[in-house]
Amino acid sequence: MEVLKNKKTLQDFIERQKEMGKRIGFAPTMGALHKGHLSLYEEARKENDLVISSVFVNPTQFNNSEDLEKYPRDINRDILILQNSKLVDAVYIPEVTDIYPEKTESQHYDFDGLENEMEGKSRPGHFDGVGTVVEELFRQIQPDNAYFGEKDFQQLAIIKKMVEKKKLPIKIKGVPIYRASNGLALSSRNQRLHEDRKEASKIIYETLKKVNSWFKEITIAEIKEKVQDIFDHQQGMQLEYFLIADEKTLKEIDIFNKDRSSRAFIVVVVDGVRLIDNMHLS
Repeated sequence: MEVLKNKKTLQDFIERQKEMGKRIGFAPTMGALHKGHLSLYEEARKENDLVISSVFVNPTQFNNSEDLEKYPRDINRDILILQNSKLVDAVYIPEVTDIYPEKTESQHYDFDGLENEMEGKSRPGHFDGVGTVVEELFRQIQPDNAYFGEKDFQQLAIIKKMVEKKKLPIKIKGVPIYRASNGLALSSRNQRLHEDRKEASKIIYETLKKVNSWFKEITIAEIKEKVQDIFDHQQGMQLEYFLIADEKTLKEIDIFNKDRSSRAFIVVVVDGVRLIDNMHLS
């Protein structure tokens, strides 16, 4: 596996691969790698000649400087995980100046309103930061296919919209959420939780499974009351939001429509760590 530590090294590498006509699969990360990330590369391996990872903690998508500071970083561990997986041919580890050569600031994007729902309401500018870093990585790496986990479903929808509006020649592939044995969605932030709190946090997935059965029987308003009641009785957990939205527009709905795909979204803060999850309602 090649480790590419700056933009020039990456460009030389990509140029060689393109000359050989290789099909490139790519999945960007912010490091603190886990099996959820590797599931992206497993998918990429099936469909491409070359698989590239990147590790870059993007400062412009953090609204909270303390959250940015606390974000887990261990690049040597990440490189070792990628090497041992045998799924990745190269990892790009840019400096901030490779992504932001002038000012470390975001471009402004219009994602047709997707950016104003859910996470966008509490994290203004977050998706401008996501769009900026992903577009720049796409332009540098020139992948044929790019892979993103469905845990960040809103981010996946926004990246698809960006590619559509910018007319980038890249196929965006969503990969199902990778869960621990107890159902907890794997996340880099989970590393900040003690093992007993990870176990307790399985209630998030268990609640989503209950929602998937309730939605056939009771109203959305009643479901929201039940979900709130569950987390009112969980020590050290705070329900930041729970809602059910149209999968296409991400707009919250209050009545089910069998002709529309719906998804439940939840954010729970556990001992100061913000955990997100979602589930398609079938």
